[in-house]
Amino acid sequence: MAVIALAGCSGAPGVTTSALALLLAWPLEPDRRMILAECDPDGGAVLHGLLLGQLGDRYGLRNLSVAARKGEFGEGFWRQLIDLSGEDGREESPRNRLLLPGISDPAQAASLGPVWKALAVTFRGIDADYGHDVLVDVGRGGAFGPSAVLVEQADAVVVVVRNTLRCLQAAQARVRALEERVGGVGLIVIDEGPYPAGEVQRVLQVPVVATLPYAPKEAKVLSDGAEQPRHFTRTGLMKAARTGGALLAQRAAVRRARLAPRVVAGGEVATHAR
Repeated sequence: MAVIALAGCSGAPGVTTSALALLLAWPLEPDRRMILAECDPDGGAVLHGLLLGQLGDRYGLRNLSVAARKGEFGEGFWRQLIDLSGEDGREESPRNRLLLPGISDPAQAASLGPVWKALAVTFRGIDADYGHDVLVDVGRGGAFGPSAVLVEQADAVVVVVRNTLRCLQAAQARVRALEERVGGVGLIVIDEGPYPAGEVQRVLQVPVVATLPYAPKEAKVLSDGAEQPRHFTRTGLMKAARTGGALLAQRAAVRRARLAPRVVAGGEVATHAR
């Protein structure tokens, strides 16, 4: 199983919407779970997007700073998760697609200094002890600064871009910096523009791992809680997300096999060899 970080760049390429599509479409084996953690220090979007503010701010990343101070981080983490696996109306939910909502105000990021490292350890523990997959949405800014430990400790790092001139231009510096920092960066391309995967790879100098269609109507279900059309799981977006999830899992497994074992000692997360 894997820990996969999704990053973005300027121009709102659709990181969180892509992450939600992957969460809901991820090919899960029996007794496995997929967890999406909104770890964007600029603020999360799901509580007041997909979930339409119905849960307020009762759940989420901001509560983990309190749990950390009380020495209850492990238990606190599981209490903050929201079940998204019952969205299709089933009475019984398998609770196998879970969300850790992000902060609602960027000012709250100042209190999360010790939380990022604890999350990195927790994600590795979930992976090792339970075999669950974890998607980490770090948004545009979370791949650098205090939250960068989440990217450094991921099995795979993927940048979401649109294949438009504006977005590719904005992505160049971000992708280059990430490649220098962690290596093995890949791309998820939102197919809005005219440039094929080969051209995107040539410009950004990293491989395209998966492509998602530009589908504004279906995307609004995930980004804004718009009414879900019939057979939503069979739409082109969700089918592509299912395929993309399998490809991301494969890439994470290959990259993990090449890396030295991670060591956590004295509360510190050891960085891995590239």
